[in-house]
Amino acid sequence: MKGTSVRTLVALSAAMVLLVGACGGQPATTGGSASPAAKPFIPMISKGFQHQFWQAVRQGAEKAAAQYNVTITFEGPENESQVDKQIEMLQAAINKKPSALAFAALDSKAAIPLLQKLKDQNIPVIGFDSGVDSDIPVATAATDNIAAAAAAADKMATLIGGSGDVAIVAHDQTSRTGIDRVKGFTDQIKNKYPNIKLVATQYGGGDQLKSTDITKAILQSNPNLKGIFGANEGSAIGVLNGVKESGKTGKVVVIGYDSGQQQMDAIRSGAEAGAITQDPIGIGFKSVEAAWKVLNKQSVPKNIDTGFHWYDKTNIDAPDIAALLYK
Repeated sequence: MKGTSVRTLVALSAAMVLLVGACGGQPATTGGSASPAAKPFIPMISKGFQHQFWQAVRQGAEKAAAQYNVTITFEGPENESQVDKQIEMLQAAINKKPSALAFAALDSKAAIPLLQKLKDQNIPVIGFDSGVDSDIPVATAATDNIAAAAAAADKMATLIGGSGDVAIVAHDQTSRTGIDRVKGFTDQIKNKYPNIKLVATQYGGGDQLKSTDITKAILQSNPNLKGIFGANEGSAIGVLNGVKESGKTGKVVVIGYDSGQQQMDAIRSGAEAGAITQDPIGIGFKSVEAAWKVLNKQSVPKNIDTGFHWYDKTNIDAPDIAALLYK
């Protein structure tokens, strides 16, 4: 009996060694495991943190991470002009050997060499909000910004009576959102409204103070200006401030993009005619969901359209719109 007990203990010890060895390997690259160490790791590199929009995207991403049992991180540079800082963050994320990576590009070209490194390592890239000029991302969860900006142009045309001078204050000329929103608005005006003239397109980096100064300069140079389109949250707030400081509130039609407390207050007061809202929570959720699906060998569409809506003081409190707005 004693010999049998010894042999039994040896066998049990060997089994434990094998079990511990199996648990000590690399984390799994597919979702659904109950073990915390086996959760897929998906870093998310956003365009910035200065606007509440990005916090809403993060909220959606965290909801998806909990639902799909993955680990995410969410970070971005202090402002949306820091392309070099974003590239540094991307490199740091790559160094952590993630299971997949989600990326919202400040510059649609600058990150391509690093994204190629991920592709070479068979690490899937998911774009969100603002894609890159490459087919490296397996999917991109974003608003159709050309269509959304075209809808803003249609609203502008209606509100100014189909004729007059208008301007754009946008965030940048390098990200896909900056490029596409300017293109969507500009092309729609040129193609559909021959009596409307686009007299200025200026870029403020999404910075409220810079966009305020740009707006004041545009108004000073164009005293008969009828309307201004602010192409993201920071731009729109800068337009509102510039219009107010120029004594033009109520005299110049302001159309914005996204939301935030200041835009929502301005829409309710009539200082801003309305804005295009995206679905930032949906963008964050869909990007993490797409990464999980790819890791689990499920198909995803190349372009995941997360939708947009026009809102003004007539529907800002409607349940389907209010759910998309953030303060």
